[in-house]
Amino acid sequence: MALPHYSLLVAGIEDQGEKITVLAPFDNQKIATVSDATQAVVEQALSAAYGTFSDRDNWLPPFKRIEILKKVAQIMEDRVDELAVEAAREGGKPLIDSRVEANRAIDGIKICIETLRNEQGKVIPMRTTASAANRLAFTQKEPIGVVVAVSAFNHPLNLIVHQVAAAVAAGCPVIVKPASDTPLSCMRLVRIFLEAGLPAAWCQSMAISDNALATKLVSDPRVAFFSFIGSAKVGWYLRTKVAPGVRCALEHGGVAPVIVAEDADLESTVPALVKGGFYHAGQVCVSVQRVFAHSSIAKELARKIAEKASELTIGDPTNPKTEVGPLIRYDELARVDEWVHEALKEGAELYCGGKQVLDNCYACTVLYNPPQHVKVSSNEVFGPVVCVYPYDDLDEAIALANALPFAFQSAVFTNNLDLAMRAYQRMNASAVMVNDHTAFRVDGMPFAGLKHSGLSVGGIPHTMNDMQIEKMMVIKSGEL
Repeated sequence: MALPHYSLLVAGIEDQGEKITVLAPFDNQKIATVSDATQAVVEQALSAAYGTFSDRDNWLPPFKRIEILKKVAQIMEDRVDELAVEAAREGGKPLIDSRVEANRAIDGIKICIETLRNEQGKVIPMRTTASAANRLAFTQKEPIGVVVAVSAFNHPLNLIVHQVAAAVAAGCPVIVKPASDTPLSCMRLVRIFLEAGLPAAWCQSMAISDNALATKLVSDPRVAFFSFIGSAKVGWYLRTKVAPGVRCALEHGGVAPVIVAEDADLESTVPALVKGGFYHAGQVCVSVQRVFAHSSIAKELARKIAEKASELTIGDPTNPKTEVGPLIRYDELARVDEWVHEALKEGAELYCGGKQVLDNCYACTVLYNPPQHVKVSSNEVFGPVVCVYPYDDLDEAIALANALPFAFQSAVFTNNLDLAMRAYQRMNASAVMVNDHTAFRVDGMPFAGLKHSGLSVGGIPHTMNDMQIEKMMVIKSGEL
């Protein structure tokens, strides 16, 4: 039986070029093929998007965007089970979590509508000085221009909503390049936008296997906003290639730190850390990785985390009972295993895991007190590995949490308000969760990597704001 094929979604061009085969990360079975974009495809997409934006008479007014977004949300609700299963199949995130992702994606569409309804400009204070007399000023929001979005594999549906739906809601034509490992959810979502009535040139999608060609897409001067979710190495490199004046949003990884105080309630702390550490096999940019626990409870905490982690069901992500799925590629499994065994060789204690299981799955792993210089302590693992370190002095733990050039979300577990406030004030992070894991997120909240971890602020309302300009009008009248 022939594999399903996903054609180019580029306005005004027929399918052409080579095909990319998409594999299921759990068992490497072929799922589908997608067309691989050529230079001509990239040029046509840019030309269509820029021409569309340049034609101001045919910009989509807010009411039309809302109408389309409502239809998108309805179609997604009608197909939510299919979207979840297929996202689990291509990305490896267990179905129980992919269902949550699919519903979050639908809610994200609704957040776009709410933001569009409520954030359209503001009044600028005038007549407060003699020079500003007889004047009225206000702003209205306009789309910034063509958006190019490069996305990641780990949330193949919801990340596209954050990048593409936000652009559509902001009034920007958008071209999206999904991760080569997980292009299918993106293609399905773009098809839904077109089905909902969005003209083709407003939302285009293509897979690109040639990195040089992808860079050409990003660096084209017709692009006004570049959205990237992925590795810091690639993101910072692409930022150096964008044209002058292009706004840029980069979302990279973290090495998320957690502080667990002596008074923390372990009955609620342990399940939170297990979920935050092993959700999607640790392939989340704010996954729990470094847990600094007071020395009086550190070993007990590590043991309890290991006990819970060892009970998690690992396997086929499309099985409703699976709690931890595969890593996205086999070479990632080999890398994680190498990092774990480096830590063990350097003196870390293994509380559970530390080995491959099934086809492309790695056992949930808990390490106790690996040295600070080894990779699991100093770099983002992006795998199912949690490290627990003992500390005696809170400020020492905070210093270790802050020692790396990454800063994203962090957490502190305690029943002491002053301790929580001290950690909040002193931890390098864009968000500090109190008595919750570092991977907590709702789609309307700000979500920002700092330092090496990113640039600008994610979260749908914040992304929409970045994709627009506030154009001011100042009116002078003797009647004012």
